Amino acid sequence: MSAGEVFHEKQRLELCAIHALNNVLQERVFTKETADDICKRLAPQCVVNPHRSMLGTGNYDVNVIMAALQSRGLAAVWWDKRRSVQNLHLDKVQGFILNVPSRVSLGIVSLPLRRRHWLAVRQVGGSYYNLDSKLKGPTCIGGEAELRTFLGEQLSQDVTEMLLVVQKEVEEDGTWLNAEDSRN
Repeated sequence: MSAGEVFHEKQRLELCAIHALNNVLQERVFTKETADDICKRLAPQCVVNPHRSMLGTGNYDVNVIMAALQSRGLAAVWWDKRRSVQNLHLDKVQGFILNVPSRVSLGIVSLPLRRRHWLAVRQVGGSYYNLDSKLKGPTCIGGEAELRTFLGEQLSQDVTEMLLVVQKEVEEDGTWLNAEDSRN
């Protein structure tokens, strides 16, 4: 499968969480409106919603991502970075959503500020793709070995976090983790 056949939403406003969700699902399921509705359900009494930007431009937190996945019968499993990515049972993982540091820029000028950014990685047609909405298009990572290298490099940054996107049953039975590591 070519990168042109892989679904990939590009960055708009601060909607990277929505783009990461849609990219990992490989279809446009969530919009700013659905994410805002989730925020309202998560904090119905709040005047200033703690799950998104005060400016209304997005910048959704992990709670919104988790609730969105749950609405599709999926779950987000927080990856313990003390574990090796070699212990992942990749056949049980639908995709990955990473939270990484990101530079802030105005046009072509990069500012000395760091923000958080959500990006998706998933297998499509036998290859894994980096579906970061800030990229011009999907970037092929390769097979399982290259994916594990890519994830290991991403997680080696102290501030990077990773969510595994799995079926609800997989979360419940813990089969996203290879059996030899599930004792830890």
